[in-house]
Amino acid sequence: MGLWRELKTNRQLYLLAVPGVMFLLVFAYLPMFGHVIAFKRFNINKGLWGSDWVGFSNFKFFFMGQDWIRVTLNTIFLNSLFIMFGLGIALILAIFLNEIKSILFKRTAQSLIFMPYFISWVVVGLMAMAILGTTDGLLNKMLSSFGAEPIKWFSTPNVWPAILTIVYVWKQSGYYSIIFLAAITSISSEYYESARIDGATRFQQVFHITLPLIRPTLFVLALLAVGRIFYGDFGMVYGIVGDNGVLFPTTDIIDTYSFRALRQMGNFGMSSAVVLYQSFMGLITIVLFNGLVKRIDRDSALF
Repeated sequence: MGLWRELKTNRQLYLLAVPGVMFLLVFAYLPMFGHVIAFKRFNINKGLWGSDWVGFSNFKFFFMGQDWIRVTLNTIFLNSLFIMFGLGIALILAIFLNEIKSILFKRTAQSLIFMPYFISWVVVGLMAMAILGTTDGLLNKMLSSFGAEPIKWFSTPNVWPAILTIVYVWKQSGYYSIIFLAAITSISSEYYESARIDGATRFQQVFHITLPLIRPTLFVLALLAVGRIFYGDFGMVYGIVGDNGVLFPTTDIIDTYSFRALRQMGNFGMSSAVVLYQSFMGLITIVLFNGLVKRIDRDSALF
């Protein structure tokens, strides 16, 4: 009776939530049944339920080799760089944008910063080739003009974590800066007026008012990002690096590894096992990080 009374009282709100709930059911919860493929020798002709059970054989195929350690560490390391620099620089950009007084310049800067977010990773890959190409690359041409030797960027694995981080920040920081800017603009102006009356500088206002009040937004974005720390950005890595085996030691991630297994061997079971492994580790990571956030600021935790 209590549930029925709640639904009747707030029926308009629940009706508004129906599209979102349906989206989650169709695209988030129903696909979970596909994880059963991880325990089967999947055969397209036999279908999902008719294929033979193989237990944990697909997991053995992935974990018995040494590649799973490399791709897992690469995924965690690259995502850690993306989270740290992506959110950090986005926060700085949002603070700078908020300090701009000219509305025209502020909106123009916002548009220019946000624009790279809409560029396809395929186009970004072509841009990277044009800039970092060994013979015709813009960067090597600039080095040659100063008498320096050209660098074979696509044959030097150690520099690619930095390159991918720069590309990620350039493309994604504008998106996150808009979220931070929305959180900053929601702060009451009375706080800043009181701080100015007390003689606080603009840096002190940012440090003692802006940062503490947008901390919940930062924690939520960090929690969502950490929850996918075992999921690499397949579009970015494959769009820029592709199948360049020379760069695999530092750029090969779980997603590209499982994609090659599916494409080259047609092994649906192993690819599904890898995805299930990613989901399980992501769940553990977000629970642990949420517990850490709860110790720092209970109101900023997701649950």
